[in-house]
Amino acid sequence: MKIRLNWGTSIVIAIVLFMAFILSFVYKTIFIDKYEHHLVSEDYYKEELHYQDEIDKINNANLLIKNVSISNSKKGILIKFPENLNYENISGTISFLRRSNHQLDFEIKIELTSHSIIIEDKLLVAGKWEIKIDWKNNDEEYLLKESWFY
Repeated sequence: MKIRLNWGTSIVIAIVLFMAFILSFVYKTIFIDKYEHHLVSEDYYKEELHYQDEIDKINNANLLIKNVSISNSKKGILIKFPENLNYENISGTISFLRRSNHQLDFEIKIELTSHSIIIEDKLLVAGKWEIKIDWKNNDEEYLLKESWFY
């Protein structure tokens, strides 16, 4: 017995196969946790209103003689603040964001005993981090955003 398909039946079969292909991706993205999708920020629109403040803080940081520096060390990530500023007047937060897994995100309050702070190895997972250092010296506010591989 010979099966013969005309062009109309072939087009219908192709459309059905294409729809099944697309629906398999829809199923994977909705129901399988491996393909988790989430927003970078839950309060995206609220944060957008404060974006000009961030630009001003970044510009302030760029005007410094020496900005905050980040480097890897044996104990973790070493963050050095400018030595021409009094470290006792520096306050703020350091945020670590992991784009691949938001459950690894964490934030540390800046409490300095010298011009540097070490983020310990036990808090970090190897890979790319988005580091955001939002700090203040006296009444002047500064911001450093950097992608960093640990």
